[in-house]
Amino acid sequence: MLQGFAPVVGPNTHTMILGSFPGEASLDAAQYYAHPRNQFWRLLGDVLRRPLAELPYAERLARLGESRIGVWDIITGCERVGSLDGNIRDHAPNDLAALAETLPDLQAIGFNGGTAARIGARQLGGIGKLPELIPLPSSSPAHTRPFAEKLEDWLKLRTYL
Repeated sequence: MLQGFAPVVGPNTHTMILGSFPGEASLDAAQYYAHPRNQFWRLLGDVLRRPLAELPYAERLARLGESRIGVWDIITGCERVGSLDGNIRDHAPNDLAALAETLPDLQAIGFNGGTAARIGARQLGGIGKLPELIPLPSSSPAHTRPFAEKLEDWLKLRTYL
């Protein structure tokens, strides 16, 4: 059983980005979105107008905190061969509702990819006042939409920043 990461949040987090589960490169590096072809840091950097992809990982996380953005995954553990969401088996969910309840300033949740959106929206069904739920195209290199098209959807997050 593979294990995911702890959430990256602060007490004043107002926007969460939820992925499905870390890929092999991320698990090996113990860093969110560590695969060099994953576009997460470029996309979010363009949203924030900050060059996140060029920064060391610790500085990326610091910039997210300054921007009141949190990162986590919808799955805490699973069995999977490779990095594709389609290979996820026997997954255990993270308690998204419990985390959302601890974030009084939470206004929006962006789902990084279809798997995150599909499973994550179900997991959040139990909380009282739902923040805005925003499906985003996956930042994964396996999702082959052009960067500019992905960015157009990711820029919707600026409304909440």
